[in-house]
Amino acid sequence: PIGFRWTFRKNEMVPFEAGMIITNEPGIYIAGSHGIRLENELLIRNTVANEYGQFMEFEAITYVPFDKDAINPDMLTAEDKAELNSYHKKVFELIGPHLTDEEREWLREYTAAI
Repeated sequence: PIGFRWTFRKNEMVPFEAGMIITNEPGIYIAGSHGIRLENELLIRNTVANEYGQFMEFEAITYVPFDKDAINPDMLTAEDKAELNSYHKKVFELIGPHLTDEEREWLREYTAAI
């Protein structure tokens, strides 16, 4: 039951360990109207260990393109765009070889850089 949230939950104070899987589920909900949530599963991995301790990182392990029709690129920072483009590039590289030519062309369009 690992997790981190904007509110404290007493029984969720479990430290991260390499090899654990956690989900990243950012979203927005408009009361009485609608909501949207993006979700990815992340693998917790060890990275650098130094005099300050063991550092970790999250590695995405689900590879599905985000719907670019629902993204306003004008609202993204250069860093946001680079992260999205990098993720979409990896989606295409990992998933593309398993698709038909027609499916691969669709994926190429929906994972193209913004």
